[in-house]
Amino acid sequence: MSLPQIGFGTYKLNGALGVNAINSALNCGYRLIDTAFNYENEGTVGEAIRRSGIAREQIIISSKLPGRHHHYEEALTTIQESLYRAGLDYYDLYLIHWPNPKENLYVEAWQALITAQKLGLVREIGVSNFLPAHINRLISETGVKPAVNQIELHPYFSEPELRVFDQQNKILTWAWSPLGRASSVLNDPIIAGIADDVQRSIGQVILRWEIQLGVLPIPKSTHTSRQIENLNIFDFQLSDEQMQTITNLERPDGRLQNQDPAEYEEF
Repeated sequence: MSLPQIGFGTYKLNGALGVNAINSALNCGYRLIDTAFNYENEGTVGEAIRRSGIAREQIIISSKLPGRHHHYEEALTTIQESLYRAGLDYYDLYLIHWPNPKENLYVEAWQALITAQKLGLVREIGVSNFLPAHINRLISETGVKPAVNQIELHPYFSEPELRVFDQQNKILTWAWSPLGRASSVLNDPIIAGIADDVQRSIGQVILRWEIQLGVLPIPKSTHTSRQIENLNIFDFQLSDEQMQTITNLERPDGRLQNQDPAEYEEF
């Protein structure tokens, strides 16, 4: 599957306002739309796609399995429900949202995704918020490697070891909250200085940094002007020094909400 270098996140984009925001993103040129069962907006995404008038095969849509449905049969039913909600015949990508290691059912959930792929319900399968130990277990027990790993990634938390692991295993790293989700990242004075140097916005600099790291960011915005701005990052480049300066902003407590996949669980 050929993926664009940037996608559009839809967390908290619900109802008519969500349809309008996602439809706007599609009209601006986004062709990768990311949703999840737990966002409760798969119907919103489906409606926006229908209203856009863009052919279904030109849009890549990903959704995610919630932790409460990791049992094999429940997972298969949930994937079908995901499709019914969106009014789609298939998802291009379907991910396990969190490993929930204390429940110890993520391998069973992965086996359900493998079956869903064989049934044609999904084209590719992947994971979200998985650590190397979780992914290694999936591979060793099923022989099937995730296509993508969607993780929290922004200048204060750049996940260098996990990025290297994904790259070595030919797993594409996606960044959720690539702009730090309304944190102080967008006001960082060091990034602001680089933005002044390259005459771009702070957001554009951050997204460019992620793309040059080999990561696929999925920013969210309800404003058409910001959606366009976030797409316009392919006509400039950050120097090695600028890249390293941003990477050096890493913080030990850089996670936005202390959601460590080794401990955190979401249902």
